[in-house]
Amino acid sequence: MLSVSPRMIMAALKGGSGKTIFSVGLTAAWKENGVKIAPFKKGPDFIDAGWLAFAAGRSCHNLDPFLMTNAQILQSFSAHSAESDISLIEGNRGLFDGFDQEGRSSTAELGKLLKAPVVLIADVTMATRTIAALVMGCQKFDPALDIAGVILNRVAGSRQEALVRNVIERTCAVPVIGAVPKLKGEFFPERHMGLVPHLERKYAEEAVAWARSTVEKHLDLETLWRLSRQARPLDETGQDQGIPPTDALNEDPPRIGFIRDRSFWFYYPENLEALRALGATLVEINSLEETKLPDLDALYIGGGFPETQAEALADNRAFRESLNAALQKGLPVYAECGGLIYLGESLILKDKAYPMVGALPLHCVMEEKPQGHGYTLLEVQEDNPYYPVGETLKGHEFHYSRPVMSRAAEGIKPVFKVLRGRGIDGDGDGLCRENLLATYSHVHAAGNALWAKNLFKAALENKGNKNHLFAGHKPKKD
Repeated sequence: MLSVSPRMIMAALKGGSGKTIFSVGLTAAWKENGVKIAPFKKGPDFIDAGWLAFAAGRSCHNLDPFLMTNAQILQSFSAHSAESDISLIEGNRGLFDGFDQEGRSSTAELGKLLKAPVVLIADVTMATRTIAALVMGCQKFDPALDIAGVILNRVAGSRQEALVRNVIERTCAVPVIGAVPKLKGEFFPERHMGLVPHLERKYAEEAVAWARSTVEKHLDLETLWRLSRQARPLDETGQDQGIPPTDALNEDPPRIGFIRDRSFWFYYPENLEALRALGATLVEINSLEETKLPDLDALYIGGGFPETQAEALADNRAFRESLNAALQKGLPVYAECGGLIYLGESLILKDKAYPMVGALPLHCVMEEKPQGHGYTLLEVQEDNPYYPVGETLKGHEFHYSRPVMSRAAEGIKPVFKVLRGRGIDGDGDGLCRENLLATYSHVHAAGNALWAKNLFKAALENKGNKNHLFAGHKPKKD
C-alpha cells in the first residue's frame, strides 16, 4: 500500500539552531487552524517530544534509526500518522550528524527513508553568502535528500535578510520560507539536558503561544503546507511493529503501574502502548502526592528529573515506604535512569543527602558534567526477570548522576556488560534484586519486543502467584 500523506522534516545545520521552537510554533499554529498534526521527534529525546506533544494535544512518537529498524520506523510512522492531515518530524543535531562517519541514524537518513521534504534552518549570525554555500554543500553532499526550503534564523536586519535570501534562492534553487530576527525574551530556557521540560514550566501555554506567534509572523505557512504535500509516496506494505500477542487469558488483566509526575515522565508512548496491546491495565501513579502504592501486579518507573523534586520525593516518606514494602513482597519492578536513582538509598545534591526508597544499595551523587551520554549497547550476562542471558540490547543514556555503591552492595553485581556507553561504572549496568531490575539505559519498545513481553509476563506471574494460577516465569527470546 502506498501512502501519500503530507509530511516534512524540520532540520538544521547544527544543534541549537531553533528546530524545537519553530516545530512547536508551527504545530501550534496549524492546530489553531483546525489541522490534525501528527508530531514526531527523531532520536532518543523526551524533552523536545514533550513540548511537541503539548503543542499538538496528542502523543509525539520518536523515530530512531539506531534503536529501531527501518521497517519498525515505517510501521510506527504509518500507524501514528494515519488519521492526521500532516506529519511534522523534528530532526536532531546537524542534518548529517549520525552514529558514525557514514551518518547512520542521522536526520538525513531518516528523511530519505520517509521520503519527506526537508526544511533546513540556518542560523545566520554574522554571516551572509556563506549560508548559501552551506545550503549548497548539503545539497551536493547527498543529492538523494530532498531539501525543499530554508528558514533563516537570528537575522540581524532587513539588509542581511535580503542578501542571504537572494543568494540562496538564486544559487540553490530553493525558497527561503521565512526569516526570523534575533528574538528578545526567553520563553524556552535551557538546562543541562536541553530545553526545560514543559511539565516544569508554570507558563507553558504562554510559551507555546509565543512560539506560535513567532512562526505566524515570520514564516510562510502556506508555502510550508504546499511543500509538505510534495512528499513522494511511501511504501508501507507488510510493516510489523513486532509486539507479539500474549498467549495468556486476559479476562482479568494484570495491573501494571507507572509513575508519571514532575519527577518521572520519560516514557516513550510506544512503551506504554505495547503494554496495553498485550492486555495490561495501566495505572498512573504520582509519587509526589500519593501516600500509598496502589494494588499492582508490576511497576514501571521511567526516567526524568528526580533531582529537581528531591525534597518533595524525600518528604513523601509514606509513599517511599509503601513502595519498598511492595518490593520486599516480590513486586516486579522495571526502572530506568531516574527510576534507578529513586530506588537507591539517597540522592546527593550539593553535599546534602535526600533519602530515597532504599531498595538498591547505592547513593547517587549529582555532578556538574554528564556521567553518561549517548547510545548504549548492552550484553545480558546475569539472570534477571526481563531479559535472557546472551541477549544484546540497544538503548540510550543521559545522566548527570554518579552512582556510589554502599556497603550493603556485597554480592550484587551488574546484569549487563556495557559494550557501548557508560552505565554504572563504564563496565556494567543494570542492578537486579529478585524481581527488581534498574538500569541507566532507556529502551524503546518499538525496537525491543522482549521488554514489553517479559514485563507483562512477570506481571501475569505475580498476579497468578496471588491467585495460585501461574508460576515459574523466566524471560525468553522470541
